[in-house]
Amino acid sequence: MTLEGPDGSGKSTLSQRLGARLADEGFETVVTREPGGTALGEEVRQIVLHAPILNPAPATDVLLFNAARAQLVAQVIEPALARGAVVICDRFADSTLAYQGYGSGQPLAALRAIGSFATDGLVPDLTFLLDLPVEEGLGRKGLEVNRFETGADLDFHRRVREGFLAIAAGSPDRFVVVDATRAPDDLETEIVAELLMRLSRTPALARASAAPNAPAPAAPAPAEKTGSKFAASISRRSEPKRHSVRMDR
Repeated sequence: MTLEGPDGSGKSTLSQRLGARLADEGFETVVTREPGGTALGEEVRQIVLHAPILNPAPATDVLLFNAARAQLVAQVIEPALARGAVVICDRFADSTLAYQGYGSGQPLAALRAIGSFATDGLVPDLTFLLDLPVEEGLGRKGLEVNRFETGADLDFHRRVREGFLAIAAGSPDRFVVVDATRAPDDLETEIVAELLMRLSRTPALARASAAPNAPAPAAPAPAEKTGSKFAASISRRSEPKRHSVRMDR
């Protein structure tokens, strides 16, 4: 699963809390973030978020974010999925659509194609969009800010929020939009309940939960990856689907 939303919506804190709750329920859980999650990704994070003097162009941002994403998928997410773990990712490809697409005006079709190449066709089974007014989100940040928060005006952030809502409206089977103005405990309770309900429908994960000391479930056969969810919170979908465009190798 992924957590998405405007700046200051509480994704980072919530991802850690969700990981701990699912671990308590007996699931192997991998919590990661974008950009980051790998040594290469953390270096890219410093460039795109905390080095405003470099002044990357919007297209450069697209390529850097997707470079970090490709490394995260190959090094962290794919191995976790192969052993049946639950993956919780703080941001994923939807953020590039929202920030570089809706926010900065880069063509959405190109962003989707580049993102699909970077992720090797991975699409989250479930995405929680933490929605709140941009003024409230930016007001929460305090001193921990990045160049998108300090170098972009409110109109940019409003376009990003509207972009997230448009993406969610286009994929209602994947997205759950939650009111992020509420207290973190309330958000955690709501999201954990939804997660556990959905995970209970995934037999391999349910077995892992019932017997946390049992061997990890085997990776699904390739055929199981097509047309249905498999034992993980982010799944591969082969051939064009509503949420992804698969790039030929």
